[in-house]
Amino acid sequence: MAENTTEARWYVVHTYSGYENKVKDNIDNAIKNRHLENIILEVAIPVQTEVVVKDGKTKTVEKKKFPCYVFVNMVMNDDTWYLVRNTRGVTGFVGPGGKPVPMTPEEERNHLGIKIENYVVDFDEGDEVEVIGGAWKDTVGVIKHMNQAKQVATLNVNFFGRETPVEISFSDIKKNS
Repeated sequence: MAENTTEARWYVVHTYSGYENKVKDNIDNAIKNRHLENIILEVAIPVQTEVVVKDGKTKTVEKKKFPCYVFVNMVMNDDTWYLVRNTRGVTGFVGPGGKPVPMTPEEERNHLGIKIENYVVDFDEGDEVEVIGGAWKDTVGVIKHMNQAKQVATLNVNFFGRETPVEISFSDIKKNS
């Protein structure tokens, strides 16, 4: 079974909810047991890192970027299709009628191995918040605007008797109870 690994492409497999890690482990074990390392090159579950800020406490968590999906870099043939398709927890390949369609190079660039960092916060525009760090520590203000890309909120604070907009990092504010 001397397949050419340059024929390997990335395919997307749909799984039952919560089975992504089990499917990856089962495929990885089958690769080792059947010595298929030269035709099933990698099994991946893309993740993104989220920084969660709740009650002023910051915690970093990894979340699946595509829940219910596992990515497999393999040479597609009857044996590899059968092995992956019949792995416990797999509902099928992504493609028309369950027929495997390889990812395009653009999809590979955009979806594989990219870690994204996001803050998930428990406050929103219009909420009163307290600044817990930085130059404005202990200041209370109302969020006028949130910029997810920059991970900052614009607050109006009282400065020399005037409402003044200031940008504060999500990690430096907490919702007022």
